[in-house]
Amino acid sequence: MEPLFFVMAILGCGDGQAACQQARIVPARYETMAQCRAALPDQIARNTDLSYPVIAADCRQGGQRMASGAKASPRG
Repeated sequence: MEPLFFVMAILGCGDGQAACQQARIVPARYETMAQCRAALPDQIARNTDLSYPVIAADCRQGGQRMASGAKASPRG
């Protein structure tokens, strides 16, 4: 299984952040949500080339999360 990580989506929005759409995904992976959030201002500044009135970003979970200690019981 792939480990859990976070990615950042760059969003293009209308005025007042209405109708935001995903414009691209930053090609970096972050180990924690906190690391991703800390990088938001820098990545927004690097992605101002989009043709939207407002540029925003959002951290999203990627990879798979493994169940912790839960065992499935057989059904019979």
